[in-house]
Amino acid sequence: MFVVPQWRSNKRHWIPAFAGMTTEMKLYGYFRSSAAYRVRIALGLKRLEYEYVAIHLRKGEQSTAQYRELNPGELVPTLVDDRGTFTQSLAIIEYLDERYPEPALLPSASEARARVRAIALAIACDIHPIDNLRVLRYLLRTLGASEAAKDAWYRHWIDLGLSALESQLAREPATGAFCHGSGPTLADCCLIPQLANARRAGIPLEAYPTLTRIEAKCNALPAFAAAAPERQPDAE
Repeated sequence: MFVVPQWRSNKRHWIPAFAGMTTEMKLYGYFRSSAAYRVRIALGLKRLEYEYVAIHLRKGEQSTAQYRELNPGELVPTLVDDRGTFTQSLAIIEYLDERYPEPALLPSASEARARVRAIALAIACDIHPIDNLRVLRYLLRTLGASEAAKDAWYRHWIDLGLSALESQLAREPATGAFCHGSGPTLADCCLIPQLANARRAGIPLEAYPTLTRIEAKCNALPAFAAAAPERQPDAE
């Protein structure tokens, strides 16, 4: 198992495992990372036991030589288990869903899976990447944007993306108590961190009643509550 003593002390985050399961998992993440948050939700929904290793993004711990051996992209999350090292939150969640199929985070019907993936990708590929820490830092440090300009950039792309999601989920009959149907899916694993991110930035969400209704339903579940940033060992 990869060990880097100079990092902050590893802290364990325990979730009840399936009976007889002995697989060791280690999740490298940061409490505020939306991508790591997605994976924590999925691990909780599947009741998988894992060890959490905090990688402080604001202190640059993702750029150490040791961490780059795990994740050359210098990003979180990274999941390590007995089968290998996995990066990219959606790929990790689909891996977990295939290896530990209950409860399923993707529907069985191909058209339903396509819908859930589309919602998840709209968040993970269209909204999140242009508003994450390294992009915002580039705007400030390299392009010389002001704090006000950076905040306007952030809000513009958040509002644009959430407006599209609200419109889609409000009109489509496949939307239920959750993004798709009556149970949480990959889409919900992506939605809740993005809304939490928006709330942290002080963005009003009253214009998105469908999204916030789903958010309330998700956050009432133990897996979502336990995955929240403020509940993590490295929370500040």
